[in-house]
Amino acid sequence: MALSASLLLRQNQSLVMTPQLMQSIQLLQMTHFELTQFIAQEVERNPLLEIAANDGDLGSDTPVDVDNFGDAEASDAAVRVTPDSDDWYGERAANLGEQLDTSFENVFPDDGEPRKADAPELASQWKSMPGQESGESYDLDDFVAARQSLSDHLNQQLPLAISAAEDRMIADALIGQLDETGYIAADAVDDVAERLGATPSAVEYVLKTLQGFDPPGIFSRSLSECLATQLAQKDRLDPAMRAFVDNLELLAKRDFASLKKLCGVDEEDLLDMLAEIRTLNPRPGAGYDSMVSETIVPDIIVRPSSTGGWLVEINPDTLPRVLINQSYFAEVSKHKARAGEDQDFLSECMQTAHWLTRSLDQRARTIMKVASEIVRQQDAFLINGVDQLRPLNLKTVADAIKMHESTVSRVTSKKYMLTPRGLFELKYFFSVSISAVEGGDSHSAEAVRHRIKAMIAQEAAEAVLSDDDIVDNLKKTGIDIARRTVAKYREAMNIPSSVQRRREKKAMAKLSAF
Repeated sequence: MALSASLLLRQNQSLVMTPQLMQSIQLLQMTHFELTQFIAQEVERNPLLEIAANDGDLGSDTPVDVDNFGDAEASDAAVRVTPDSDDWYGERAANLGEQLDTSFENVFPDDGEPRKADAPELASQWKSMPGQESGESYDLDDFVAARQSLSDHLNQQLPLAISAAEDRMIADALIGQLDETGYIAADAVDDVAERLGATPSAVEYVLKTLQGFDPPGIFSRSLSECLATQLAQKDRLDPAMRAFVDNLELLAKRDFASLKKLCGVDEEDLLDMLAEIRTLNPRPGAGYDSMVSETIVPDIIVRPSSTGGWLVEINPDTLPRVLINQSYFAEVSKHKARAGEDQDFLSECMQTAHWLTRSLDQRARTIMKVASEIVRQQDAFLINGVDQLRPLNLKTVADAIKMHESTVSRVTSKKYMLTPRGLFELKYFFSVSISAVEGGDSHSAEAVRHRIKAMIAQEAAEAVLSDDDIVDNLKKTGIDIARRTVAKYREAMNIPSSVQRRREKKAMAKLSAF
């Protein structure tokens, strides 16, 4: 068999993501806070980028066109102030009052000498008064009390209760084990004992001391221990109440009959115990400052239009104001000490700056397109409320605006819309579709959950709705849903079953009767 050589040509096509394209995708899914940090880093890295000031109406360094206000030369002569203006700022300034035949002492009567921080006789007594040494005036922040954290509150009580150095170290370690609600882990004693080389009994002794601190119930390892500690401080932890807090799972199930047997009390005493339990604080550490809360800044603002419909706009506070300093680029380009490296660096910076500004503009336009389509699809929700929320998915929006589903998903990630109905995340408007009875319009899963919650909130103690009853009521309104789906939605909203709700409503009715 003879061998022969052959040449095969094959052509393949593949999509290669450039670094610019990857960063453009990242910009699209960034939140406002992340975008601000990214732009700050780029401005620091690129000398041709600068952040525009947001005080254009108050005056800025940028030139102002005065052609619309009259003669440019006359205006310039009237307002221009230069270092050569001796009439105002030079040696002749002292005689300016005589030249103009007026006095400037009473022109601004409120602009007198700055007042002292306090009366001299009082300021001398308070050495820590702000502004005494430096001569500065009051700072209001010096007199505003900061919100106290839980650890600071406990550390203030620590020297009054524990004096031994070894016990102090154990107490500090236990304070470090606290979570934001004031609880510690069940194995916190063993963990601290192992880390510090102490005995578990010594750690347990310090823990008992710390449990007497304010707020009551602090340093508890379970809800039962938290409630028991608070009741003990009130001298209300009798055997019946001890049995009550040790069987809180029965209270969660609304099994009051079993609770009466375990506590050895009648129904009236059980209702009194339940009322006292409701006065306790199950989260003793929640009232203290644990972290800085961040305010959600909406990316999109929706308002009713004067001509009808809705006005959709991007929040100007979330728009990054990035400018390219063309004058600086032109000035630097004139001086080419090292034409090779310097010019390449400047060209790269200019290219990066142009790409960043275009990407930010594309990001804003993409967000605007997606938000406008969401508002168009959910017009009934904005008018009538959550009952009229339509089922919506990413593909519907993507097909309407001629974009890919992944792009819509990135746009709706961690971005918020301010509407007359409130502040919502963009993903809130996307929900599963639930079919209707006899081929009608489908319903949103969020709207169905809202109807289920409204039904349960309106039910009476003698007419508690079961899951089957809820299914029947929904079918009467045109919603075809299975019983297991109702149970799933109910459990997701932390709503107990009909049996538990019936027990709770009867108990609350008896409690209100007393």
